Amino acid sequence: MSNEPDKRTPAVGRYALDTSGTPPRADLVTRCTEDRTAIHRPDDGRGCCSPPTGTPNTLMLGGEAESVSHARRFADAYVREKSPAASGAHLDDVVLVTSELVTNSVRYGTEPGDQILIALHTDDKRTRIEVHDPVRRTPRSQPESVERERGRGLFIVDAVCMGLWGCQDRPFGKFVWAEVPC
Repeated sequence: MSNEPDKRTPAVGRYALDTSGTPPRADLVTRCTEDRTAIHRPDDGRGCCSPPTGTPNTLMLGGEAESVSHARRFADAYVREKSPAASGAHLDDVVLVTSELVTNSVRYGTEPGDQILIALHTDDKRTRIEVHDPVRRTPRSQPESVERERGRGLFIVDAVCMGLWGCQDRPFGKFVWAEVPC
């Protein structure tokens, strides 16, 4: 037996994709849920996912300053698509809160090489924003200061979300959430 890796089955995430052309076994057919269609039918022998349609509700970004602008664009696109009747003021508030939470996560919740996850959920009553990072340190408001140019983000989040925000631990980190009412 050779010590070379099997070139027919490259790893894809935590799954393996069989590129040998052999149809997958019918008893191994996996069904996707929510936004995705079925991975494959036993008779088509394809074994790859159909791409989801529309804007996804999560985005993984590097823990770096440039990620804030990507997060703002993502939040804007998501709310415009999933809640087309949302007011311009609601959209502005969602983008502002996303920007503040991601900025805090990048500054205080990551180290070089870390990543953050943004998850959005919207309905006709509110938009929920979650920012996941690998540090368990709970965010806290800084005392007011006219000299300091930073430290106002959580005051802004609290005012826009009317107190509907918080922080929860998760394995290997935390997530900070906020709900922007419509």
